[in-house]
Amino acid sequence: MKFKEHNFIPLLFAGDINSYSMARSFFEAYRIKSIVYGKYHTGPNCNSKILEYRNKENIEEEKTFLEVVNNVAKKNPDKKILVIGCADSYVALASRLKDKFEKNVIIPYIDYDLMQELILKDKFYQLCDKYNIDYPNTFVYSRDMGDNLEHGFEYPVILKAADSVVYWEYPFETQRKIYKIKSEEKLRNVVKEIYDAGYHQKLIIQDMIPGDDTYMYVLTGYCDRNSKVKLMSLGNVLMEEHTPHGLGNHSVIINDTNPQIVENVTKFLEDIGYIGFFNLDIKYDSRDNKYKFFEINTRQGRSNFYVTGAGYNLVEYVVEEYVNGKELGYTLATKKKLWLVIPLVLAFIFVKSKKYRREMLSLLLAGDVVNPVFFFKDMGFVKSLRFFKTHISHFRKMRLE
Repeated sequence: MKFKEHNFIPLLFAGDINSYSMARSFFEAYRIKSIVYGKYHTGPNCNSKILEYRNKENIEEEKTFLEVVNNVAKKNPDKKILVIGCADSYVALASRLKDKFEKNVIIPYIDYDLMQELILKDKFYQLCDKYNIDYPNTFVYSRDMGDNLEHGFEYPVILKAADSVVYWEYPFETQRKIYKIKSEEKLRNVVKEIYDAGYHQKLIIQDMIPGDDTYMYVLTGYCDRNSKVKLMSLGNVLMEEHTPHGLGNHSVIINDTNPQIVENVTKFLEDIGYIGFFNLDIKYDSRDNKYKFFEINTRQGRSNFYVTGAGYNLVEYVVEEYVNGKELGYTLATKKKLWLVIPLVLAFIFVKSKKYRREMLSLLLAGDVVNPVFFFKDMGFVKSLRFFKTHISHFRKMRLE
């Protein structure tokens, strides 16, 4: 495998599909090998030829993260070190430590104070009110409210942490990313369980929007350092994972367009002074014909390769701006691709809509299908075995859902 020498090094953090997708994007655009740090020697980055994977169990600790970034920078003083977080904890660290990195380190993120306003869901919903962005009817609960769980919605309701970064710092046996709660008794029990585990921030209780996974959308894009939106790419989510830790993770996406969503989000991001990659989760509510926003991630999402795979390579935006000093044009993504991380047969089994089945078949016949972790140039023997094992595990996971 041939690589090219460049005046920058991609330094990625996280060990999952997100980081592998970004490393693949860097390779496809620049034929460059990324350095990727994760906590454990598992996942799609292991045994990859397009990246150098290093695992450190304490990489999420502030001191270790800072040392790792600065050590790479000191060893490569003639190159720009492009730090890309592929999970919330790493993005937060990069933003919070922005002033402590070596001079050749590039941190393409907003300031930490603004980041906290956005990633805390209760704060994000306050901004939605200000900018007339729709979101589900919401009740914000804090522990000091005691027994007051009178949210005013019909069951089932959705329960999730307002601060997802802190939430995952306190694991417990029945922990879920999102809870679908069917009774008040269950709600009280789960709330108690979450706080007993050590979580101390607010919880979000929401009216559950009807509709299956095909009502879900994901919006990914990029704002330059002047807070101007330079890329907007919408995806229609046809399937999500339904395992406890994976609930809400996308499994199947087809690219889509929606001028209303793009216009509203563009105004919002530019007005608040946003910088860098962003990712928003949205669901269409058929009861009032509105698109309702759940959250914003201050990074590219786990499913980011639905953008690159369709012909809009995400990493080119940050490299061309911060490394090559170019003025970026605006791109509204309109090309379609079928993005999936599960076997095709499962997509056709579990997506019930005839409309979407026809569209998936059409894209399949046209060859417009991409799985971010199935990259033929990177499929050595061991990696192929790992991929096959993970791929077929979806049959078991989906049987258990």
